[in-house]
Amino acid sequence: MNSTLLEVSGLTVSFDGFRAINNLSVQFEETGLRAIIGPNGAGKTTFMDIVTGKTRPDEGRVIWGERNISLLGMSESDIAMQGIGRKFQKPTVFEAQTVRQNLAMALKNPRSPMAVLMHRRTARNGARIEKIAEETGLADALTRVAGELSHGQKQWLEIGMLLAQDPRLLLVDEPAAGMTVEEREKTTDILKKAAQTCSVVVVEHDMEFVRRLECKVTVLHEGSVLAEGSLDHVTSNQSVIDVYLGRAHA
Repeated sequence: MNSTLLEVSGLTVSFDGFRAINNLSVQFEETGLRAIIGPNGAGKTTFMDIVTGKTRPDEGRVIWGERNISLLGMSESDIAMQGIGRKFQKPTVFEAQTVRQNLAMALKNPRSPMAVLMHRRTARNGARIEKIAEETGLADALTRVAGELSHGQKQWLEIGMLLAQDPRLLLVDEPAAGMTVEEREKTTDILKKAAQTCSVVVVEHDMEFVRRLECKVTVLHEGSVLAEGSLDHVTSNQSVIDVYLGRAHA
C-alpha cells in the first residue's frame, strides 16, 4: 500500500494582490513519479517554495509523513532534514571539486563539527558513492572535476547529491532544460529509478519529456489543480487545451 507522504490542502498565497496559489489541494504518495505542468504563472514554483519553507502561505495546511507533521512554520533547513530535497533549474555543484568529492560532501552523515572533523572515507561511504555514480551515469567521471562536466552531467551530479541525502521527497525543477536528446533520455531513467525508493515530483514544460516519464500528471492553472491523471487524459481535457496546450501551440 503506497500511503500519503505529503498532503497539501486549502493553500492560498498572494503577492501584492496577485493570488499565486488559490485554494490548492494535492497529495503525493511515498514512492513514485509525479509531473506538474501548467502555463507560466500557474503557481508551480510557488508551490515548491511553500513546501520547502521558502514562502509562507496565507492559509492552508502542508502535512508531512506518517506522523502528520505540519511543515508550515518550520525553517528551510529543518524541512530539508525531514528528507525533502529540491533541485533548481540551474545546477549548483562544487565546480572545483571532483564528482566523488561532491557526492562525499552530500552524503547523509552526522553534521556536528566534531563528526565532520573526525570523518574518514569509510568503505560504506565509498560503496554508496559508487552506487549513486552508477545510478546517475557518472561512474566513469568520479575523478573528473565537476566544472568540466557537460550541462547534463552537472544536472545528474546534483540529482546524485540529493540522492546521497536519502530523501523521501525530491522536487525537481525543469530537469530537461538545455539537455541533448541523449541526456534527456538518461535523465528520465535516473528519475524513474529514484522514484522506486522515494517520491519524485518533476515540474516541467517539455511535454515530450513528461510523456517519457510515464507518470501521473497534475495540471496547475491560476494557483489550483485544473486536472489530474495520465498525460493522455489531461491533454484531452478541454479546459487544459484551452488554458495551456492551446496557448502553447498558438
